[in-house]
This record gives sequence, structure tokens and C-alpha cells, in this order.
Amino acid sequence: MTSASAQPAALSAEQAKVVLAEVIQAFSAPENAVRMDEARDNACNDMGKMLQFVLPVATQIQQEVIKAYGFSCDGEGVLKFARLVKSYEAQDPEIASLSGKLKALFLPPMTLPPHGPASGGSVAAS
Repeated sequence: MTSASAQPAALSAEQAKVVLAEVIQAFSAPENAVRMDEARDNACNDMGKMLQFVLPVATQIQQEVIKAYGFSCDGEGVLKFARLVKSYEAQDPEIASLSGKLKALFLPPMTLPPHGPASGGSVAAS
């Protein structure tokens, strides 16, 4: 792999599935699970702190896997991988599912109000 970092990584949908599965597997490795737990504890479910503590750890874990597939070992490599995955999501339900699982590993669940923020009648103001 002499010039892998010089060329943009191009993966087929099947290769993208393999890499996504490897990335997800990397999150369950004991050392990475500990790193993510510590980052989540530091973030205290605060979105700003999630970006500060959890996202960098999640990015590092992804970088460790995707660099073997020709992506640069930096934030730009992770963004390129994310864009590639996103491009396959609409065509391939398995990629969409794996992508959702990956996001769930480092993004907190989003709780939406039942009828949107402007729904009034069901909650009494006190």
C-alpha cells in the first residue's frame, strides 16, 4: 500500500458493508468500549459535551479501521468515509442499517416531542 493515502478511497457497496461492520466491531473491542464509556460519562448526556468528548473518541476508533482501506488517518478521512456510506444508504438497506447502528454508538438518542414543538393543547401550562 505505497500510494493508498495519495489516492481517494473508492469502495464498492459490498466493501463499504465490510468496512462498516469492522468499524462497528471496533467499538465493541474492550479498550474502545472503555474509552467510549469514559467519554460518555464526561459528557453527561449534554450535546455540547458529546461533541467535545465522545465525537473525538468515536472518530479515532473509526480512523483506526478505515485507514487500512485507503482513507486518510484524520478527520477528513472519516468525513470521506461518512459521505461514501451516505451515498450508498439509499440504494442498500443493509448499509443504511449498519450506518444507523454506527451512529447509535456515539450519538445520544434524540427524543422528539410527540407533535412537534408548536403543539399546544395537550400539555397544561402551570
